[in-house]
Amino acid sequence: MSQNREVRHVQQTVELSGPPEAVYAALMDAGQHAAFTGFDAEIDAREGGAFVTCGGRNSGYTLVLVPGRRIVQAWRHRDWPEHHYSIATFDLAPMGRGTRLSFTQMGVPADSYDSLDEGWRTTYWGPLARYLAMRRRG
Repeated sequence: MSQNREVRHVQQTVELSGPPEAVYAALMDAGQHAAFTGFDAEIDAREGGAFVTCGGRNSGYTLVLVPGRRIVQAWRHRDWPEHHYSIATFDLAPMGRGTRLSFTQMGVPADSYDSLDEGWRTTYWGPLARYLAMRRRG
């Protein structure tokens, strides 16, 4: 992460239909990711693997994978200063017949906070919820 920049942290929790394994797969499988976001995605679903999502707007590296439970990524937006990465953590927990996704993104440049806070809701959680619900219905 770059130094001498004001940063903020995004924290969100969303409840999704389907088991944690289905949520994990949607986030880490390039085809499913593209299906729910509507943007091209390239995801090397291994620790240390690179990803490029949302048609090239977001990129980074996966740091930790615990299938069905946790994803931690060094994540950046293409408009951020070169070499500036945030740390995005997706924690998945079973909740009844669904999943509680607790999301934290640390180190977001302060001038990007509002757009990212809203962007996760509109580009990820809303479409992901609809995608998972559609898959459950068959």
